[in-house]
Amino acid sequence: MSTRPFEGKVALVTGSARGIGRAIAEDLAEWGANQVILDIRQEDCEKTAKEISEKYNVKCIAIACDVTKSDQVKQAAEKVKAAFGGLDFLVNNAGILRDNLLLRMKEEEWDIVINVNLKGPFLVTREFLPMLLKAKDGGRIINVSSVSGLIGQVGQANYAASKAGLIGFTKVVAREYAKKGLLCNAICPGYVQTDLTDALPEAVKEELRKSVPLGRPGQVKDISRVVRFLCSDDASFITGNVIRIDGGTVIGL
Repeated sequence: MSTRPFEGKVALVTGSARGIGRAIAEDLAEWGANQVILDIRQEDCEKTAKEISEKYNVKCIAIACDVTKSDQVKQAAEKVKAAFGGLDFLVNNAGILRDNLLLRMKEEEWDIVINVNLKGPFLVTREFLPMLLKAKDGGRIINVSSVSGLIGQVGQANYAASKAGLIGFTKVVAREYAKKGLLCNAICPGYVQTDLTDALPEAVKEELRKSVPLGRPGQVKDISRVVRFLCSDDASFITGNVIRIDGGTVIGL
């Protein structure tokens, strides 16, 4: 197999300026895919795009976009079409947390999580779908859900609902566009070591580690390599699936 099997392909990863999103963008770029670095802040997008472009010798464009705003998503699609002419891979990764127990959860905490984590993938997928359906070898969509969307977590009524909804959304998209060659799958990360989780109290991190049968947190590469596989020809008969990447946290589900 070529060391750059995605040469000439174009990938868009939402929330790709840092963390898991950046790791996904880097892994796709390593295999030759040009990148759309899309995140909420332009400065962060430009920094990441520059670094990935120089490291992997691919074309990267930086787009600041609030995925909950349909006008901004539409403008982003126009920029991608102007820069690349189309899109092959879409990874809906952007997401936020606003944890609280249900009785204490404010309406705005519910709304913002549902908007970013569920409305965002809807708006982005709808806007970019025409490009993906024209992809030469079939477009790929990977939605980043969570084990919380499978089993629920205390204090995450909003987050779990958004991620469970994303799983249902994935299955509908997979069914609606399978005959057109589009593949749509979801991944469910468990406890992954990122800047966000590093900031948690040590006692909380220890409890999270204990919940993982493999005894360690996941690394961003554990997630990004699965996404890269799902974009590859090796995954050409996989669609509508929900893949857990959780170190065994929800074994038996």
